[in-house]
Amino acid sequence: MKFTKNSLMLMATASSLSMMVQSFCPQSPITMRRNINHNILSTRNSKKVTQLESINGNDNDKSNTANVEKLIDEAPCFDGSCSSEPKQQQQLSSQTQTPQGQATQRLGQFTGPTVWSEFGRIGNENPDIANLGQGFPDWLPPQFAVDALVEGAMDVAHNSPHQYTRTAGHPRLVKELAGRYSKHLKRNIDPMQEVAVTVGASQALYLALQTLIQPGDEVILFEPFFDLYVNQVKLAGGTPVFVPLTFKPYHDDEDGIISPGEWILEPQKLRDSITSKTRSIILNSPHNPTGKIFTRSEMEAIGKAIEDKAEPRCVVLSDEVYKYIVHSPPKEEIEEEEAAQFELQQQSKTSVNHNNDDELDNKNSMGEKYHPTICQGHVHFATIPGMSHRTITISSAGKTFSATGWQVGWAIGPKELIAPIHQLIPYVQFCASTVIQEALARALPKADLPFEGYVSYYEYLKAMYTRKRDLLSSALEDAGFAVPNYDETPGGGFFIFARIGKKISDAIPPERLMAFNSAAPGNVARQDWALCQWMAEEKGILCIPSSPFFSQGNSIDSNGNPLSDQFVRIAFCKTNETILKAAKNLKELSQKQVVEELL
Repeated sequence: MKFTKNSLMLMATASSLSMMVQSFCPQSPITMRRNINHNILSTRNSKKVTQLESINGNDNDKSNTANVEKLIDEAPCFDGSCSSEPKQQQQLSSQTQTPQGQATQRLGQFTGPTVWSEFGRIGNENPDIANLGQGFPDWLPPQFAVDALVEGAMDVAHNSPHQYTRTAGHPRLVKELAGRYSKHLKRNIDPMQEVAVTVGASQALYLALQTLIQPGDEVILFEPFFDLYVNQVKLAGGTPVFVPLTFKPYHDDEDGIISPGEWILEPQKLRDSITSKTRSIILNSPHNPTGKIFTRSEMEAIGKAIEDKAEPRCVVLSDEVYKYIVHSPPKEEIEEEEAAQFELQQQSKTSVNHNNDDELDNKNSMGEKYHPTICQGHVHFATIPGMSHRTITISSAGKTFSATGWQVGWAIGPKELIAPIHQLIPYVQFCASTVIQEALARALPKADLPFEGYVSYYEYLKAMYTRKRDLLSSALEDAGFAVPNYDETPGGGFFIFARIGKKISDAIPPERLMAFNSAAPGNVARQDWALCQWMAEEKGILCIPSSPFFSQGNSIDSNGNPLSDQFVRIAFCKTNETILKAAKNLKELSQKQVVEELL
């Protein structure tokens, strides 16, 4: 067999890729990062190595660091790895007088750091901190997903995955998504006309808003909200309208004991906010930051309000990136799903080749109750009566497969809503990564198979996050926070929106409360911010304050104070090692409070 020069080079590259991935997989994330750094450094000359080491704080050779300028990351970030330098950003922005374009003007004048840059900086400066802040997993994707990536990158038998693919979505992936969403949404999805693949779910939302919104249109956001929504609405020329969710304690606060509770939608507040200008409603379930699951009855109330009050042009953008992480499903949903899935199961069993009794017995012994492609406890808003033609469903692979860096998202809806997105995609980027789209198309069917002793990867994922949630919840309660009772309150995603208890609030150093902070809303460190900064800088626990998820002056408690004062957002999408470290630090914090009370 003869090989061309190009084919030999491709084979060598594929072999190296396979060896790299295989060498990384058995290792811990920390070890993996060390090996990656070593491989990168080994390809640099000695001068560049010296510079990189000095930038990373390596003091093995301090004599070479004096003349090396530290790199400054001035780019903003949202809920991801962030290493911005706030002081340098402020200095540069004040020196720069370049006229701004319309999109930048819509965002408003940049004045300083954000919550993400501020707490990202603190995390980077304290590598030993228990970082429960940023919303991304700190472990590798499942092995079958990594294998799918390697296989996709190496398979050049037909069309090379290393070149452009179809702009609106890789054919193999859109067909896979259409098949799955046909079951989810209970209607046939046309893969070529009703699916758009984007660079992450954020871009799907961005493109949807750009195709819908005209200047002066209003977009309703349920508050608290993921802060990215606000500026995406502004970029499209729209006006955010905030509909506050109501925090309902389980019982009255008494004797210094703070009650946990749940967030509910009061339909009348939504109805009062809908006007002739309402062009869109952004719905996020499971919800970031609260972990709330919007129940079917709440979604039906949203649908009814739209039908009664909104113009025919009003469209719901349903952000469902956490739909496979419903760790505490609504009880009423389980009963309906059990009946529907029993019927599906019986149909599938009659079509099984009964010669393969081992496979059938294996599934039965696993206690299979749900069809793998159905999301237990999650309601797709597009299935609410009358809402299919008004809904664009948005999701992605990052949260489900612990691969937020893959950045493949999608929008699914009727062709009259998806066609404008198809038209806009080529002018934003030619296509999402072909290799990653191919990898995801290969990984999705594998996720339906038994995994780590569970009937599917999705069941494993839910069980894993339930264990992590319970581990962290127990530590938070012991420290004095109030957390939801997940036996009573449905929950999803990988955040706990913890209520700050009296002992915790009393422990905050007084000089930190209401102090000036250029990254905080209004430049003031209220209780939530002061607590998070104090714990991060002095107690070794990094959480995110709740105030950036609220509009100023809209959600007020019974005492007239911002409701955001009472909450912090804490991520449990972290290794058990990180969660146990946080638990240890929280325990030391609570023990110190007890000692101070005795003294």
